[in-house]
Amino acid sequence: MITLWYAILAFMLTTYIVLDGRNFGVGILHWIVARNQNERRQVIAAIGPLWSWHEVWLVATGGVMLMAFPRLMSASFSGCYLALFLILWCVLLRGISIEVGGHLSDPLWQEFWDAVFVFSNLLLAVLFGAALGNIARGVPLTSQGTFYLPFFTNFGIRGSVGLLDWYTVPVALFCVLILTAHGANYLAMKTEGAVHERSVRLARRLWLATIPAFVIITVLTWFVRPQLLQGMAVRPVSWLTLVVSAVSIYALVSGLRHERERLALLGSSFLLFGLLMTGAAALFPVVLYSTTDNSLQLTAADCAAPAFSLAIAIAWWIPALILAFAYLYIIQRHYGGKASVSKDSQELY
Repeated sequence: MITLWYAILAFMLTTYIVLDGRNFGVGILHWIVARNQNERRQVIAAIGPLWSWHEVWLVATGGVMLMAFPRLMSASFSGCYLALFLILWCVLLRGISIEVGGHLSDPLWQEFWDAVFVFSNLLLAVLFGAALGNIARGVPLTSQGTFYLPFFTNFGIRGSVGLLDWYTVPVALFCVLILTAHGANYLAMKTEGAVHERSVRLARRLWLATIPAFVIITVLTWFVRPQLLQGMAVRPVSWLTLVVSAVSIYALVSGLRHERERLALLGSSFLLFGLLMTGAAALFPVVLYSTTDNSLQLTAADCAAPAFSLAIAIAWWIPALILAFAYLYIIQRHYGGKASVSKDSQELY
């Protein structure tokens, strides 16, 4: 049951990153693919109706963590207090910029909220990337199973580390790169005209850039925590997720080459899903690795709720998941096709 709930937690977080990660990428590209206010409104309209729904997956991930792994949640949220509040502020500011940026046809007002939109999405990608880097590297756990992460200490990877160091910074930058490429795929599918053409060109260049970047991150991960790559070799689940990643690469390349935007987006979505789930499988059963003392690491069993609680929770999680996917399907169909912008008002969507 613990293994099942670990897989559920990884699935929920991965689904959020895949869905909202494309919005991060769209926001990062906002000033690059759109050269005037009309084009920027088209970019906002591409994600406008859906961005808030994607955050439901993040809230649901927190609920699953609280219910299934309460010790993990208490340690992580208190240890990453500064970073979590930054994420909260960025999520709030991104939502405000989307909702109010077009309500006044004043250039200064619109430029200000465009800047907030770009900056908040960029920082969200950096923070989530740094978080993944911290999970892979480990945290400075104490004998009480707690830790505290300042933004940085000495930029080392052992001992009393911070949120940022010479390993987590490249991981964060790689996350920015791959999510930006993912966002470019989404914009290529949802937009028309000049924005569409720029998005198509950028998608191809960005995905090419991810190849050497991925090699660098893999080498760094082998040096920082070789157990992760070794874990992939001994866990059959990771073999399956690697197959998903390989098939997704084929779909992504084919979609980009033949200008099949939907296929390219499907490929990038499942590529992200496959890579993240492979990492989750490689981590198991350790959920918090210690950079100070290997014997202090926390496993999923150490952090899990009682077995009867986990069994009861399955009864509500399954119908909730069915409802979530049903609603996702409905709104994706409702807002399918190219994004449209109202011509007679400053509303963004």
